Amino acid sequence: MKIISVVGYKKTGKTTLVERLIKALKKHGTVGTIKHMQEHSLHTPDTDTWKHSRAGADVVIGVTPHELVKFSNDNSLDRALSELADEGMDFAVVEGWKESTLPKIALGDVGVPNIILRLDRQENAKIDNEDIDIIVDLVQKQPEFHTIQSLVKKTRRSGNIDKAGAIGTFTGIVRAVSENARTEFLEFESYGEVAHLKMDEICAQLKQRDGITDVLMHHRTGIIRKGEDIVYIVVAACHREQMFPVLSEAIERLKREVPIWKKEHALEGEWWVHDTTGKKLER
Repeated sequence: MKIISVVGYKKTGKTTLVERLIKALKKHGTVGTIKHMQEHSLHTPDTDTWKHSRAGADVVIGVTPHELVKFSNDNSLDRALSELADEGMDFAVVEGWKESTLPKIALGDVGVPNIILRLDRQENAKIDNEDIDIIVDLVQKQPEFHTIQSLVKKTRRSGNIDKAGAIGTFTGIVRAVSENARTEFLEFESYGEVAHLKMDEICAQLKQRDGITDVLMHHRTGIIRKGEDIVYIVVAACHREQMFPVLSEAIERLKREVPIWKKEHALEGEWWVHDTTGKKLER
């Protein structure tokens, strides 16, 4: 899933731009949106769903003939992005969240991090088709955001899924306790496009194995905290006996062949895991 955020002060046309982007991106795939509602609440007091929450329900889902609405206390931008990815969206357009690290289209002179394009816009100013084309091109160049469920969805939409009798998945997470060290977080760096091309090459080669219909993998980079997901692999096969060996080989080849480096941050210090000297760097 490719992600873009639209930010700006009030009356700069954020929602209008989001509407235009939805229509333009729909030509290239499915689109989900996230709106920062500030301090507003959609959970109206004294409704039945509100009473369910008040009684202690952690998640409440309301279903009408035309809508499904989910109420949860575990709310964040990351959670919302994961929800869209789990639904199999190709694009996510976020309106708001100025403080996030997402790539941003900034309207006006708003000061925020990670701006990839700034549009000088005043109230009710017209958004040119040329601007939309530029933004769509920028969105398509953004890195992928995936969950294990989004990769499974992608596999299920593939042309060979009718031949599959099994889908196996692997999720690697940050181990908090390793030997005598307690890991706080890991930091991953990749050799950019080379890493992606190598993962694509591994997947293509493994798909040639007898009975394998699809292989997908995704490795997160940046800071990943203890207990969080690092890597996902999905293998679809005609039979489970064909699937398990390829799933195991996929993770081993990813670790061995893909240029991604891991730095461990623990209470005892920090060090690059691939450093055979094991020398720790002082904080």
